[in-house]
Amino acid sequence: MRNFFFLCFLALPLTLFSQQKIQNLLGFDTKYNSTDSIKKSKEKVATIDMYRVITLERDTTYIDTSLTIKKLYSFNYLRKDIFGLMPFSNEGQTYNTLQYSLNAFSPLPEFGFKAKHFNFLEANQIRYSSVATPVTELYFKTVMKQGQNVDAFFALNMTPRLNFSIAYKGLRSEGRYVNQMTSTGNFRFTTSYNTKNKRYFANAHFVSQDIMNEENGGIVSVEDFESGDPAFINRDRLEVYLTDARSFLKGKRVFLDHFFRINTTEGNNNLYVSHQFNYENKYFEFNQPTVGSSSSALRYGESYKTSGINDQTHYNKTYNKVGLIYENNTLGKFQFFVDDFFHNYYYNQILILDDQTIPSSISQRINSIGGQYDYRKNKWNGKFLFSRSVTNQSLSDLEAKMQYDWNEDIQFSFQYQNMNKLPNVNYNLYQSSYVNYNWSNDFKNEKINSITVNATTPWVEASVQYSTFNDHLYFNDVSSPEQTALKQQIVNPAQYGGVINYLSVKASREFTFWKLALDNTLLYQKVDQSDAVLNVPEFLTRNTLYFSQEMFHKSLFFQTGITLNYFTNYYANDYNPVIGEFFAQNKKEIGNFANFDFFFNARIQRTRVYVIAEHFNSSLSGYNYYSAPNTPYRDFTIRFGVVWNFFQ
Repeated sequence: MRNFFFLCFLALPLTLFSQQKIQNLLGFDTKYNSTDSIKKSKEKVATIDMYRVITLERDTTYIDTSLTIKKLYSFNYLRKDIFGLMPFSNEGQTYNTLQYSLNAFSPLPEFGFKAKHFNFLEANQIRYSSVATPVTELYFKTVMKQGQNVDAFFALNMTPRLNFSIAYKGLRSEGRYVNQMTSTGNFRFTTSYNTKNKRYFANAHFVSQDIMNEENGGIVSVEDFESGDPAFINRDRLEVYLTDARSFLKGKRVFLDHFFRINTTEGNNNLYVSHQFNYENKYFEFNQPTVGSSSSALRYGESYKTSGINDQTHYNKTYNKVGLIYENNTLGKFQFFVDDFFHNYYYNQILILDDQTIPSSISQRINSIGGQYDYRKNKWNGKFLFSRSVTNQSLSDLEAKMQYDWNEDIQFSFQYQNMNKLPNVNYNLYQSSYVNYNWSNDFKNEKINSITVNATTPWVEASVQYSTFNDHLYFNDVSSPEQTALKQQIVNPAQYGGVINYLSVKASREFTFWKLALDNTLLYQKVDQSDAVLNVPEFLTRNTLYFSQEMFHKSLFFQTGITLNYFTNYYANDYNPVIGEFFAQNKKEIGNFANFDFFFNARIQRTRVYVIAEHFNSSLSGYNYYSAPNTPYRDFTIRFGVVWNFFQ
């Protein structure tokens, strides 16, 4: 991989200085219109709108190889803008959630272990393709110490109606602290098909994912880290709680979404039958061969084993949804559906303790009925959904979305959600070799109400969200004073009986002058609660000052500048590797430190090159920067990478 990257950089100067003037060579910049195309002599022209990326909801965008400041924000392990997420020090570890409104909810019970799922691609995150010619995208980025991060994607249309894509994202990074290596893989295969008469459409995918993290439990002495002692600038010298522990999250999924039009000819009134199938299995494992070193002996309390901890949690689910859709070109689209959800969450034993019996499994079958109305006419776009269970479990979901497009530059949207949500399964059952990490509960459903308003204008992009949470489920630090004095970390699930009110206001605006630009994103959050259960920083900001320039007859375009990330002090959630979850704590605040990144990005044809000096002010601002209470954030690191698209 190092040789591949070196050859890429050797090729860039040759590409730059040997080319003639290029006119819209599939640049796919957002400023180009639909007349931009691939132009080859004596060949047909492939326009931009022939290179489509399609979501499960059939929203369509086009492949974009432009270089913008937003592309810089998404040049990371997750391949998306991570404003509101605080990464841990090594690439491929978890993220602390600073912006609570980023959380999405489903009324159905989920597997849990949410801290391990940031890079786990769910069914609605898979993208399907339709391309005029074969397309390849290669992503490469250096990591901390030894390793690399690569994401390779290839899409091909066998016919205009049949598409295949295959992709693999792999990461290996050693990290700078003891026992911190990450190794992950995400394999995706998709296919899309429709018949010539356009009566039948299908999207399907297969995904296999594995995420391995060495877990060190954080540093033992934050005083050593904060002292700035030159002896501890080499982070390998800082003592950590766990020296050989690992966690694994693995999963496979087979997914199919398809529909068939009953009437033979498409007209003003159409009737469809739809079906969605999702089968998935997962397991989470916490593995700790040694349970007796001086730093880790008491970290999670007493253990039933003196060595060789290997806690495994297994889960599988099957979901089927069958619907009947009536579509009228004037009134919109009406859908009525029934679904069947079955899941099995299990261990290989029953635990009989002094005070309770911990069962080996939880299995549930949930059937729901519902309806959905979609409206898309002129400047209005709306969706209304309601579903409710008809089996013993009480769950429901009401969603309303409306968008009004004033013109191409101004849009307004409104969203409301009222949900009665079943608990994630790991709240109700967990087994571990650690004595205090075994529980069997019967928590009530969570009740969630949320209103979101968004506005996109040439002057500002803004969003406001107000949410209320009843019977909120969370993980809590239940360590006694004696256990805290011994640096033990005992975490259990809990349900908050009060009401939590959450407000977030977010605004973005870019100011430009000459070739300079200042891009700003600000977030304000306020939580009203009787107890400190849902903790977030009150204020976050990201500000980027950068310079843009075209050179060599517009063959080269580059941007360079500085980005500031900052959030105020707050009692951040801490991370527990035994259960793969974050938990609420009130012992240590983090935040109130400035994180500056310097970057230089360049675009040559369809190749984007990135060089980033991350947190270059780390040695100047004092060593008080954390991602979680005992987990330091990243030190100064220079990283570089490339995103390269090929259109054949």
